[in-house]
Parts: sequence; structure tokens; C-alpha cells
Amino acid sequence: MQVRNLSCQRDGRRLFAGLSFTLPASGALQIEGANGAGKTTLLRTLIGSAGDYDGQILWDGRPFPASLPQFRESLLYIGHRAGVRGGLTPLENLAWYGANRSAAMQALEQVDLFGFEDSLCQNLSAGQNRRVALARLFLPDAPSLWILDEPLAALDVAGVAALQGQMAVHLSRGGAMVFTSHQPVALAGLQGIQLADFAVDELAESAGGEHVFG
Repeated sequence: MQVRNLSCQRDGRRLFAGLSFTLPASGALQIEGANGAGKTTLLRTLIGSAGDYDGQILWDGRPFPASLPQFRESLLYIGHRAGVRGGLTPLENLAWYGANRSAAMQALEQVDLFGFEDSLCQNLSAGQNRRVALARLFLPDAPSLWILDEPLAALDVAGVAALQGQMAVHLSRGGAMVFTSHQPVALAGLQGIQLADFAVDELAESAGGEHVFG
């Protein structure tokens, strides 16, 4: 993925400008910033769900929107909302993403949901539904690019360790990821972008140089 001179807006207000980076295979990028800085807006822009931006976003050298269908085949996105269907069980939710029962059960065990696999998600807590969503990261043949909004939120110590371990495995297999987190994340080679450095009222004329990670 490549981002060139990106400027994003929300409610008519420009949040940041001059943001450029290249994310290679096995690259991990943490987006940092205060509440309201535009972290979620940036992630939604990167997945093609927010169109109020200037600049270019490219996948395999082709810009959005022409490359969006191919891009989304390679994307696993988990936002603030769990994106879990309440009328389905955790097993059925993972089956909707193509997982067989064995793979889904292993993934649910990794996120400490063993024993809840046949409960309707509408009867589970918000935290449990969040873990149903995160179980997708533990499925085999997960898409190559992960874009995750606060994936460590509301996890206990064991859950954080398991998720960080899976993130490291994904990178070791050539996957890449962009994520936000208010918690420290232990990943070898992790790079960061501080959105405050691209805030419009602080933007220097020299800002906007491209970052290449990896």
C-alpha cells in the first residue's frame, strides 16, 4: 500500500494533511494521536469507506477507486464496532467468512471463547462480541493486509499477549498491518506515525516527505 500527500476531512474540518507512506510486505504501522486527531477517519479512508480526502491511495501500484475491488480481497478490517451478526453464533459468524468448524473452534479458543461457540452473539457481552471479531485474525489463510482500530481495547493481559503473538506471526508470513492503539504494542520492526505531526495548523512547508517502512 502507498499513500501520497493524503489530506482528510471530517464534518468540513481538515484533520491532517501532507501524509505519505509506503507499507511493504511484513510492515507494521501504528497510527498515533489524541482523541479527535483523525485516527479512525484515516483508517476508514484507507479501506475506501470515507471519500472526503485529497491525495492518492494505491494498491499494487494502482490508485483508488480503480484498485478497490482487488484491494478488498486482500483486506481484513476490524473497526470500533465488532461487525458481528447478533442473530448468529460465534461459529456461524466465522463460517460466514469461510472458516470450517475445526478452524473456527481453534480461533475461538485462542480468544478465550471456548464454550460460547453455539451461543447467539446477541446474548454475549460487548467484549465477547469484540473477541468474536478478533477471532478472524486467528483463522488460517487470513487476508494479507490487516487494518485494525484499537484491537487491544478491553482485552485482559492474556488476550493482549495472544493477539500480539498472532500479529507477529502474520508479519512473519509476509502480511502487513496498519492499526491504532492506546496501549503499547510489542512488535519487532513496528513503525509509528504521529498525526499531530501532520496537523494542519502545525504543518510546515517541508512536511509530507514519504516514509518507507520495513
